[in-house]
Amino acid sequence: MQSPISLPHVPLPKSPTWLNEFKAFIIRGSVVDLAVGVIIGAAFTGIVNSLVKDVFNPVLGIAIGGIDFSNIFVALDAKSYPSLDAAKAAGAATLNIGLFINAVIQFVIVAFVIFWVVRALNRMVKKEPPPLPAPPASELYLKEIRDLLIARPELAGGPAASATIARPQ
Repeated sequence: MQSPISLPHVPLPKSPTWLNEFKAFIIRGSVVDLAVGVIIGAAFTGIVNSLVKDVFNPVLGIAIGGIDFSNIFVALDAKSYPSLDAAKAAGAATLNIGLFINAVIQFVIVAFVIFWVVRALNRMVKKEPPPLPAPPASELYLKEIRDLLIARPELAGGPAASATIARPQ
């Protein structure tokens, strides 16, 4: 029976210091929170796009007189096309005014929702009042003297004098 072949031990190269810094950066809570926010934002964008395209634009179009916002465009080759898709199929350069209006409506909706979310979060976070400034040293010394006089009335001039010393509250 043959003995197994043993390979020489080769030490692994030392990892660069920036790699540890990068790991600490990725694991930090704020980066993870940001990543979660981006993912939720992307999902929310799909909902807002559908809301604008499938709900708001038809209602606005009916209110304005049956205009489909997605088909408001200007063909830069001065030809007339029945729809934006037909202009794109013909290879015409277009100014897509309706799509821009859709994007503005989507932005306003997202900004409105973010405003309310941030407002709710700000109300949930209790703000602690700032700490009171430290009293001046002279006031601390006076309190120590008062406490000593209360503890030892003979220093204040006898029992009659100790009756006039105010007790700490």
